[in-house]
Amino acid sequence: MSQDIISSFQRYEVKYFLTPQQREHLLPELEEHFKIDQYGLHTISNIYYDTDNYAITRDSIDRPVYKEKLRVRAYGTPEPKTGQVFVELKKKYDHVVYKRRIAVPIGEADDFLTGGPDPKGADPQITREIRYFMQRTKPEPKVYLSYQRIAMAGREDPELRITMDQELLWRTYDLDLCLGPYGQRILPEDMTLMEIKVPGTMPLWLAHTLSRHEIYRSSFSKIGTCYTRFILPDIFDKKVVTTHV
Repeated sequence: MSQDIISSFQRYEVKYFLTPQQREHLLPELEEHFKIDQYGLHTISNIYYDTDNYAITRDSIDRPVYKEKLRVRAYGTPEPKTGQVFVELKKKYDHVVYKRRIAVPIGEADDFLTGGPDPKGADPQITREIRYFMQRTKPEPKVYLSYQRIAMAGREDPELRITMDQELLWRTYDLDLCLGPYGQRILPEDMTLMEIKVPGTMPLWLAHTLSRHEIYRSSFSKIGTCYTRFILPDIFDKKVVTTHV
């Protein structure tokens, strides 16, 4: 699946959890103002990079004013070597999200992220930022994370976007985007994670609609939740076992 290539952008992102009933009642109202994109329901898969002791994720959980993360993203399951992926450096400063990314074949992405040459045709400024981040943090592939997404854009303002994610899965093995989505659930099967992505202030009508349906913002990070709920307890259990051996 190909995607429109935007190399950089900035916006606010606000997250909400929806029950099946809230989703059912909200969608018809949203469709009056939003248009579902051409891809419909599609799979997004990511490989998150981190240090050996997950220092990048742990720092993000502490909610600093500035934080950043590196991931490789695919829309659908890419073909080995040639399938398109996005190498993304996602930054957040004072609640504003800045994303810098390059679109490359997965083989070139792997080479680049293991110290190889810059991918052909990639924005040199963005590759320098990614390479500097890697030199500073020395990250490696740590977590695979995927979900099923419906994305929509405002009919009057296409920069106003909403995404709805379900089937959030994660794993720390088989860290290869070409293998497709499988792993352990992050959220209950019937729960939807909705994100509103806006370059400025949320429209008043949208805020009123959410309030009427008793849908309230939530602080949630997919990779942060993976770490705190699953990875960290496993690390702790292993340390306890080692201590008692």
